[in-house]
Amino acid sequence: MHDLSALYAKAVLTAPLRRGDRLPVGEQVSEVDVDADHLADYARVCGFGLRDELPITYPHVLSFPLSVRLMTAREFPFPLVGLVHVTNVIHRERPLLVTERLTQRVRLANLRPHPKGRQFDVVTETSAGGEVVWREISTYLRRGPSTSDAAAPGLEEVDAGEPTATWRVPADTGRRYAAVSGDRNPIHLRALPAKAFGFPRAIAHGMWSKARCLAAFAERLPDRCAVEVAFRKPLPLPSTVDFAVRAHHDGRDFALLSRSGKPHLLGAVR
Repeated sequence: MHDLSALYAKAVLTAPLRRGDRLPVGEQVSEVDVDADHLADYARVCGFGLRDELPITYPHVLSFPLSVRLMTAREFPFPLVGLVHVTNVIHRERPLLVTERLTQRVRLANLRPHPKGRQFDVVTETSAGGEVVWREISTYLRRGPSTSDAAAPGLEEVDAGEPTATWRVPADTGRRYAAVSGDRNPIHLRALPAKAFGFPRAIAHGMWSKARCLAAFAERLPDRCAVEVAFRKPLPLPSTVDFAVRAHHDGRDFALLSRSGKPHLLGAVR
């Protein structure tokens, strides 16, 4: 995994200078060969078994350095630290194999109002053999003045049923996921920087939560599918959470819930 420390330092130093209402034009491109050791570390942190097929969320961490480069470019209008990941949608045409060489392209798109500020998309395409087989749209929020007529992204009704499992999420989950993903946003690592952004203690990465949920039924995912999640209530570390999943005629709904029943994450597989 790439060391992104220099880019995060740049993000902190340039944060006071960032302003504007346009996203950078262009894309970042990378050729990727899967590292078996890194894949094993990722699988261990997120709860996946080791198979010839890549976990459906794994291309996200492979492309994350490209996203950070775009969001630390001089033209990017917002401070990187403080952006809120609000939704993530992955479309998979077929499973990717460990042995395949991948091409990844990442761009920023669709800056628009949000009820709590402004939102934009990080769009990623992953190709194998010259064919795009994995697509992702991650939507981020930059908090600011509200826009009453703006639409917030998110799922419609999710019916995940009653909890089927209870998980203990250790205090070091943010640090362990940061080590395999490269996402070293300080709100996920230590309580002190998290408190500076209004959290009582460090919070789990949204994409760890999505991966951990999908790992619970990874072998039952269709080869061709779309998996959408909405990140709701931040997941403080450590925590005890309930997991619920229910099959429907056209897929599955799932949820990660606090012990009081409030959703940390709502998801659907179609």
